[in-house]
Amino acid sequence: MKKFFLSVLCLGLIITSCKKNDDGQVIEEEIENPEEETPVTVDIEVQNFFWQTLNLWYFWQSDVPDLADDRFDTQTAYEEYLTENDDPVALLENKLLFSEDRFTFYSDDYTELVNNSAGVSKSNGLQFGLGRISDSDEVFGFVEYIVKNSDASTKDIKRGDLFVAVDGQTLYSNRENPEDNNLDLLFSDNDTYTLNMAEIVDGGISASAKKVTLTKSEGLEEDPIHVNTVITSGDKKIGYLMYNQFVSGNEDELNAVFADFVSQGVNDLVLDLRYNLGGRGSTAAVLASLIKGTNTSDLLFKTIYNAKIQAQLESSFTDNFFVSTTGTNDDNSNAPLNTLNLNRVYIIATEGSASASELVMVGLAPYMNVVHIGGTTVGKNQGSLLFVDDPENGNVYSPENVDNINPNVQWGLQPIISRVENSAGFSDYIDGLVPDIELSEDVTNLGVLGNADEPLFARAIQEINGVSGKSNFDVLIPANVVSSSKLHDPRNAVLLLNNSVPSTKIPLAEKK
Repeated sequence: MKKFFLSVLCLGLIITSCKKNDDGQVIEEEIENPEEETPVTVDIEVQNFFWQTLNLWYFWQSDVPDLADDRFDTQTAYEEYLTENDDPVALLENKLLFSEDRFTFYSDDYTELVNNSAGVSKSNGLQFGLGRISDSDEVFGFVEYIVKNSDASTKDIKRGDLFVAVDGQTLYSNRENPEDNNLDLLFSDNDTYTLNMAEIVDGGISASAKKVTLTKSEGLEEDPIHVNTVITSGDKKIGYLMYNQFVSGNEDELNAVFADFVSQGVNDLVLDLRYNLGGRGSTAAVLASLIKGTNTSDLLFKTIYNAKIQAQLESSFTDNFFVSTTGTNDDNSNAPLNTLNLNRVYIIATEGSASASELVMVGLAPYMNVVHIGGTTVGKNQGSLLFVDDPENGNVYSPENVDNINPNVQWGLQPIISRVENSAGFSDYIDGLVPDIELSEDVTNLGVLGNADEPLFARAIQEINGVSGKSNFDVLIPANVVSSSKLHDPRNAVLLLNNSVPSTKIPLAEKK
């Protein structure tokens, strides 16, 4: 097995000629390439960073021929391969990623990925879904919620509002060829756009005269705790928490919410993850422990890596247990958890729920009754980590090591590096988790989040109370999501692993 670490920065094309002098000694002389007056140089640092990282860490490393440890016989062959693939993105997408990989992503600025995982982005604060108008190619938008302290929070727009056009252009997505669409009107780099609003007329969606102009701002930080409340229904004290992203450094705030639940005598919990596409696995462990209990000998989930990594890891790096404190990550206070110690939880999850959200559901299932209300989830049983060009740290990103990142390569790569399974060994949910009680959101009646009459919450309350003659929840226009403000960006559907791999224990491929 041969491994190489590329130490050169670029390659020049030079023709070398050999001849003998009068003493019979062989000498070399460089001759300009007659077809190229100026030597061609190819910068291969980014390609090297991609290959090195994926060769060691990628979950499907053994399934990608170009990532094989014996792919190159010599250092020269490796360098020539990188040079031939002079477009790093094309190399990554066409030759280095496994065909079934849906969730690896990258950026030419790693700080974008750091901010994204912390819930910080350039945004106007509008979170929306996009559905199709009956059987046509036309698409409508519906407001899911508004981020607090955003530009949208200052405008005349709220959950449940509808729109059908952007800057006067009607939204569409070709049913036969979904790539033929103009949905980028909502996702472009334009800082400002105007929504042409709509309303329900005779059971259909029609444009109205109302317009709303929104402007994005840098550094908008979303509070992942969107709504928390306690309601009394019959003899039940029901806690409700809508949690929209698993953000590290937020655990103390989560603990405070559960302290309030405990103080108010909550005996049933509705956890709303319908728009939560994931985040930190360590935060998921805290949330699961706040619900179920703090027995730190109970396994929540296990991470499975590729054979090369797995062989070098002890169980302390693969087994993730329930926890008893908020921890110390990102300035958390390590406070004892205010757990509810429940044996049943009601979780609202939909096609907008993924990764760490699914992990909480799957991780809790062996220990308690998890009642899933809503729709089939995304199906992401995989974990990822952020990598940068920092060979001394195994290319694993660490905020303490930013000065060691190659100044010539500021790319960030977040590949799938693991599969997760619960304590019963279950991990087969690549097609999503199917609800116990199926109920779609109705765009004609989205309701107010946290209110007892919001349809999905109301359905959970019925189940909690065991109502014999349950009310019907007729859905007039289901939110059949074509896309959404979150689903459009694959960086949102993540299970981020932190403190789970020994970044300095396993070196990158060494130079021959």
